[in-house]
Amino acid sequence: MSKRTKTIFLGLCIIGSFFIYCVFYYSNMLKNAPFRFSDFESISIQYGLRDSMLNTYNTATQEYQYINKNNQVVKERLKLSDDDLLFLHRKAMEMGFWNVDNDMTTPRQDSTEGAKVPRYVLEFKYKEKSKRVTLDADYPGNQKMKDAAKTTIEKVLDRINVAYAR
Repeated sequence: MSKRTKTIFLGLCIIGSFFIYCVFYYSNMLKNAPFRFSDFESISIQYGLRDSMLNTYNTATQEYQYINKNNQVVKERLKLSDDDLLFLHRKAMEMGFWNVDNDMTTPRQDSTEGAKVPRYVLEFKYKEKSKRVTLDADYPGNQKMKDAAKTTIEKVLDRINVAYAR
C-alpha cells in the first residue's frame, strides 16, 4: 500500500464510523422522542377567571364551551382537522412548550388578590406522556418561558376560532 492509499483508507474509516454512529444515535433519539405526533391523543384548553374557567375545548370529546357576548354559556361540538392538530403539535415544539414550567401561576396573598386576572390551562396528551401548563396572564417569572407558553396558547385559540368559522 502506498502512503496515499493508507491516508484514504484511514480517512474513510474515521468518517465512515462517525457517520454510522450519527445515524444510529439520531435514529434512536428520534424514535424515542417523548412527544411524537404519532403518539398524539388530544389537546385540551381551559381559560377564564380563576374561580370560573368556563371557556373550554377538548379535541378528544370535541366539546367546545364558551361565553358569548350576552354572558351566556354556549356548548357546541367542534372538530379540529388533522392538519390543525399537526400544526399545533409542531408549533408547540417550535416554541419550546415542552420545556416551560408546569406551574406558571402568580403567588397570591389571599383569594381576592388577582381574582380578575385571566388564567389559562393548556394540556397536550400523548400515549405515554402529557404536558399540562397553567399560566396566569400576570405571571412575573422568566419572560422567555412565559412568551413560549403564551404564544402556544394563542395559536391553539386561533386554530379553534378558525375551525369555528369554517
